[in-house]
Formats: sequence, structure tokens, C-alpha cells
Amino acid sequence: MSLTNEQIQNKLVEKFGEAVTNFTEPYGMLTFEAPKELNLKVLQFLFDDETLKFRFLTDLQAVHYPNDKGRELAVVYHLHNLVDNVRIRFKVFTDINKPDVYTATQLYATANWMERETYDFFGVNFVGHPNLKRILNVDEMDYFPLRKEFPLEDQTRIDKDDEMFGRGGSVN
Repeated sequence: MSLTNEQIQNKLVEKFGEAVTNFTEPYGMLTFEAPKELNLKVLQFLFDDETLKFRFLTDLQAVHYPNDKGRELAVVYHLHNLVDNVRIRFKVFTDINKPDVYTATQLYATANWMERETYDFFGVNFVGHPNLKRILNVDEMDYFPLRKEFPLEDQTRIDKDDEMFGRGGSVN
């Protein structure tokens, strides 16, 4: 019998109660949230449970929500049960002023570089990471380039023609 989203949700609620919230199924993928303080407990449960068996971390990244006060950064885990071929998405949110989230490197070796990349681009501090330093950007960089704190373009440039980019201009 194949593992269903309903079974996964029921097991999570049975184990963690009201701490797991916001269950949705965009495109059929079960997605849910938990407090950042529980990220390792939830991940460990998903890994260890003999029915769930989410033992492969497919992806880990962050998303910046600048208007969501106290929850500006989301760390998103994509987990895969290879036996039943089921994928889920797990999110934890953190304050941008204290972006501390426990590292998952002891559970998933693949988290090592993904957490470093997420730190490099978003500034999430993965507490307990064995080597949390920039991986793609230069060490001297003093900002996190994928945060939505900067305009997409230099608004002072005068050397480009907006008409070339399909933005305005005169119609002949």
C-alpha cells in the first residue's frame, strides 16, 4: 500500500500535535510548517519512522518574505521517501534579526553544502554546522544577495534605453 499525504499528516499531528501547522497540498505535494526550534525533531521523526522513511534530503533553501515581521526568512526542506516515491515540503520560519536554525547535517549529509549555500545567499545561521562559511560568494561580501533588500536594477543608470527592454518608450 502506497503512503498517502493524509497518512503522513496524521502521523505528524499524532506526534507533534498543534506544533505542526499550515498543511497544504500544492501540486499534490504535502507541505507543512513547524516552529524552527522543532526542525530537528520533526526531521528525525520523518527519517526514523518505519512508515514514513523520509531518508533523502532532495533540497534545502530559503525564501525571504520582507513584509512578514518576525518570519522574514523561511528555510524549506524537500524530503523524499525513496521506497514509496513520495515527496514532502517542510518549512520553518525565523526572524531576520536572529536567523538561527539548527543544522541538519548530522541527519542528512547532503545538508552540508545546501546549508552553506543558504547561509551564503540568505544569511541563515545554521547552528552546529561543521563548516558554515561562504561557498559561492567571496568571503569579503558583507551582505546576502538573495534577500529582497536591494532594487533589481540601479535606478540611477542613464546608459540604457527602457524601450529595448519592452518598458515604455514612444510609439511611432
